[in-house]
Amino acid sequence: MTTQSRALRGVGPLVGTYAAVTVLLTAVVSWAQGLPLAAEISNRSQIVTGDPIWIDAWVRWDSNWYGGIAENGYFYHPGQQSPIAFFPSYPMAVRLVAGLVGDVQVAGVLVTVLCGAASLMLFWRWLDGRVTSRARRLATASLMAYPYAFFIYGAMYSDALFLLCVLAAFTALEARHFALAGLIGAVATAGRPVGLALVAGLVVRTLEMLAQSTSGRDKVSFRELARALTTVRPRHTLVGLSVAGQLGWMAYLWFVFGNPVAFADAQSSPGWDQGAGPRTWFKVGFGGQMLHGPWDTKAILFAQFFVCLLAVLAIPQVFRRFGWGYLTYAVIVLGIPLVGSKDFWGVAAT
Repeated sequence: MTTQSRALRGVGPLVGTYAAVTVLLTAVVSWAQGLPLAAEISNRSQIVTGDPIWIDAWVRWDSNWYGGIAENGYFYHPGQQSPIAFFPSYPMAVRLVAGLVGDVQVAGVLVTVLCGAASLMLFWRWLDGRVTSRARRLATASLMAYPYAFFIYGAMYSDALFLLCVLAAFTALEARHFALAGLIGAVATAGRPVGLALVAGLVVRTLEMLAQSTSGRDKVSFRELARALTTVRPRHTLVGLSVAGQLGWMAYLWFVFGNPVAFADAQSSPGWDQGAGPRTWFKVGFGGQMLHGPWDTKAILFAQFFVCLLAVLAIPQVFRRFGWGYLTYAVIVLGIPLVGSKDFWGVAAT
């Protein structure tokens, strides 16, 4: 059996399982629309288009922003919630697909489902040869059953596209397609602020691969990693194209709205309150909620904190198993939202 066919073995059942879970979750979220709480919040968390309930059910909360961007583009009101808080890769993909299917909500759900299925296939392929068969099955099942995996089964959010881009960029890099890895990475950095973690991960992984080639060993020291800088050739630097997505987004904001970091201003606006500063860095809001907030809020925020803690504790294991490049990605992709979130809300989704 060739390496390629071995890596792809099991993809069929995986896609079938993903399809079954997607159908099941669609039924659940559709049924949930009839619950009293759903009725109370429906008008402010749904784009009303007349689509069937099994489509509408996946379109809630920030889906409004993505749908609005796909239909009408961006605007910016300083100091207020504005769509420029949401990076453009996903709404651009939705707009493109909407041109084919004629409906923004259908397009948003379709993009998520396709990206979710492709992400699982790439993850399955990436694990081949890196872990045991049992660990490969367990890791894939964990990804599919992780609570925030909900966002890769149909929700009109950017998570599935970002996950796909990260996996595709690293997969391309492992195959020594440096330019392709950089171009895919650019889609990721134009998709979410934490995309910068991918830029760093690709660069360090490239150096690590060069060091491995020189030493003949899979495990290389930090000194060998640094020494690999002398072996960098122009084709290796093409992974740096991955930063172009965020730079292009910032250039657009500067040219159109006069503020290259307007997305950060929007994120700190009243209601979102995700601004930078000591109150955010030291989680003053989190402490206040844990001391004085209602018990249901305390439970949810503590669960977020606990999952983040587990992720941080797992970082040394990432290094031992996968090396410097993936360690760099893991540290930064966790570090950015950990520092930038006021109460750990949503960090576990990263």
